[in-house]
Amino acid sequence: MWALVVLAAVWAWHEQRPRILEETVVEVLDGDSLVVVLDGERRQIRLYGVDSPERGQPYADRAREFTRSTALDQRVKVSVRDEDLYGRWVSEVTLPDGRVLNELLVQEGWAWWYRRHAKTDRALARWEGQARREGRGLWADPSPVPPWDYRASRREASGARP
Repeated sequence: MWALVVLAAVWAWHEQRPRILEETVVEVLDGDSLVVVLDGERRQIRLYGVDSPERGQPYADRAREFTRSTALDQRVKVSVRDEDLYGRWVSEVTLPDGRVLNELLVQEGWAWWYRRHAKTDRALARWEGQARREGRGLWADPSPVPPWDYRASRREASGARP
């Protein structure tokens, strides 16, 4: 019995560790989503802990362009933390120079710290606060609308369920 408990604990620990892959970014979908090719198959990556403006929102194109100019055609480390409802890998992406794309987006003001999904990430909280104070990126707008509010208002307007 004790062996089964130990085996279950080891398995659970193994399953919780992020999977780390090295892949080339072949497409940028928006500020916080990109595509890599793994074993000949395209895989969508959703950046962990950040949320960039949605298409149709102010700064969406600039957020996408930042991600594009920073990550496209780069061989990156993808630390897969989870899979979302759409089958995308929720991941942290490390650039060849060691910087983390997720953090850069928040530092430069092209994404919000996504509190709902990264409650304990104090670094993202700190960088968002600094970008806000300095009016960087989308924080140049006196009252930017968070993407989660924008999505909710669009669902509401269309009568769709959350």
